[in-house]
Amino acid sequence: MSAWNEDIGAGSSGLTAVTVVEGSSFCISAESGDVFPGQPQGAFYQDTRILSRWQLTVDGVPLEPLSGQTREPYRAVFVGRPRGANGAVESPLVVEHSRQVGPGLRDDIKVHNYSEQPRSCRIQIKVDADLSDLFDVKGGKVVPSTEHSRQVRADALQIDAQRNGIHRGVIISAHGATVTEDALTFDAELAPRGVWTASVFTTPLVDGAGPEQPFTHESAPHVGAQRYAAWEEDVPRLTVTDRNVEKVLTRSQEDLGALRIFDPDRPERAAVAAGAPWFMALFGRDSILSSYMALPVDPKLAAGTLQTLASLQGQKVDPDTEEEPGRILHEVRLGVTAGLALGGSQAYYGTADATPLFVSLLAELGRWGLAGDLLESLLPHADRALEWVEHYGDRDGDGFVEYHRANEHGLLNQGWKDSWDGINFADGRLAEAPIALCEVQGYVYAAYLGRALLAQQLGDEETAAKWNRRAADIKAEFNDKFWLPERGYFAVALDKDKRPVDACTSNMGHCLWVGIVDAEKAPLVAKRLMSPEMFTGWGIRTLASDMGAYNPVSYHNGSVWPHDTALVAAGLMRYGFVEEATQIATGLFDAAEQFDGRLPELFCGFSRDDFPDPVPFPTSCSPQAWASAAPVHLMRTLLRFDPLLPRAEVCLAPVLPAGFGSFRADNVQMDHSRITLSATGSEGSIDGLPQGTTVLHEPRPPLERLMAP
Repeated sequence: MSAWNEDIGAGSSGLTAVTVVEGSSFCISAESGDVFPGQPQGAFYQDTRILSRWQLTVDGVPLEPLSGQTREPYRAVFVGRPRGANGAVESPLVVEHSRQVGPGLRDDIKVHNYSEQPRSCRIQIKVDADLSDLFDVKGGKVVPSTEHSRQVRADALQIDAQRNGIHRGVIISAHGATVTEDALTFDAELAPRGVWTASVFTTPLVDGAGPEQPFTHESAPHVGAQRYAAWEEDVPRLTVTDRNVEKVLTRSQEDLGALRIFDPDRPERAAVAAGAPWFMALFGRDSILSSYMALPVDPKLAAGTLQTLASLQGQKVDPDTEEEPGRILHEVRLGVTAGLALGGSQAYYGTADATPLFVSLLAELGRWGLAGDLLESLLPHADRALEWVEHYGDRDGDGFVEYHRANEHGLLNQGWKDSWDGINFADGRLAEAPIALCEVQGYVYAAYLGRALLAQQLGDEETAAKWNRRAADIKAEFNDKFWLPERGYFAVALDKDKRPVDACTSNMGHCLWVGIVDAEKAPLVAKRLMSPEMFTGWGIRTLASDMGAYNPVSYHNGSVWPHDTALVAAGLMRYGFVEEATQIATGLFDAAEQFDGRLPELFCGFSRDDFPDPVPFPTSCSPQAWASAAPVHLMRTLLRFDPLLPRAEVCLAPVLPAGFGSFRADNVQMDHSRITLSATGSEGSIDGLPQGTTVLHEPRPPLERLMAP
């Protein structure tokens, strides 16, 4: 997950950084709640940093942080104390600071006097807003605006800037404050055992106008809090004997709710952003895969993601943005440099996999009985996506989808491993484009089968037969051209000369997941994936440790990505490797426990035998959408839960590890029903299914799983 051709790394916000997020807005601060200048911290709105400094002192003394916790994904509470007079450690004053993010920030400050004597103190908040673009902050550089002004009013400071012809601004205000160009100051009088309070509002401006529903002094919950409360009422209610598993799944649901983004013109339509802090935007691949894996939590995420991506589907050939007719975008951005990075647009289309995945997700909604209302509007978009696959994606007519960037600012690699060095040979040499990735061919296979299923659902047998034939053709070609018999695994790609790129990677696990792998080859693939070179004990490495480019502390060449590992586990389960899939799932749930229930975007690829705890990757996003969705998909894999509502069938054949105990999920949406899933060991039941639906307690044959008709 990256942005155009920028370096992947970002300056670390610190291991104790606190991130709050709501919609596309977020704030990163230190554990004290302070935002320090010169750091990759601050509050962001529409990809612009609207607060680059926020440092609170009491009588000129910074606070000693005691606690910094996120109470909800959009709200954090910080507790600190100033050191006493003359350097004394004890102080009767304690500061409680509640921060809520949304269309700006609301900071509520309470100073408690735990003394029997009255106290007076000066509370000052040093503030600034550099109004930098998110990518500048992430990359560790701040580019000055061409115009920058400050205006001080009675209780507010307004900062405005212009860059690239785009106006951004912010108003920082508080009743009762003395305001200067760099600070808000309060003189507080506290009674014995008394409390002093103040609220500080940070309101963004876009072209001089504030948001429609800014934070105010009104006590009613803000729209973001209301939306999140409604989400919590709507998602499944989980009960698991293993409290760690329950905690991880519950945390995943909470984070997926926080990562929703809304179209202001269609507020009822929610899509899922890729991740906080740096990717609070719509990403084609990330949003599709995340909402796919999150279907048991909220299928509306998948519907909203599809509708939003369809509205932005490619219309023309534009080399600057890599837009092509029918292509699904890679990323949307709103910041002041987005237009420059995207050839004058806010959308960039340079990805090879989002377009077939779009079709697959629509088909999966059909399997859940949830595509009926969407098919009429989205099926033409799915057909346009398949036209892109066959006419633009397949650049040379060999039946495979390749990528080759059309400009100098686009991504060199355009699959999910999109870092510049992410695709390499076994000896470490970089592959040269045009490149055909193995998992992309698998996604195309799944798209063909998914379109066939949708045709069957509509009674169009001729169209169903057409796409089934296309699926059979690409499967045969894939198993012929990508298989490395002397190595016993699939090449990660074909390069510009159609040579197999022979590195051993996790990508072939995605091929198992979608079913493109011939049955006789699957045992060798499974053996390689579970080898010590690939399986760390926590998860699957992106690149085997015996490859030339291996580095356990790299973005794509040896690290472990939870979503990637979850798809590998699903692929192994699909082909009947129950013990292996269970081992991977257990390892990833164990890793999540070490991350306090929240899996990060990625972590380092060190072996569990060498390091007793998973080693964090320094610039990993957290929460991140497909990492949050990974535990949900792992549980679906262990339940072997596979709906096929168009045939009035649902498969539930659980293989829960003994340590998990019992599992129950109430309020799971399927078709127009809300069902309850229950399972213990190999026993499971479903209550509340649509009338006439049959529950199968044995998994379907591998070729009929997931997308197959």
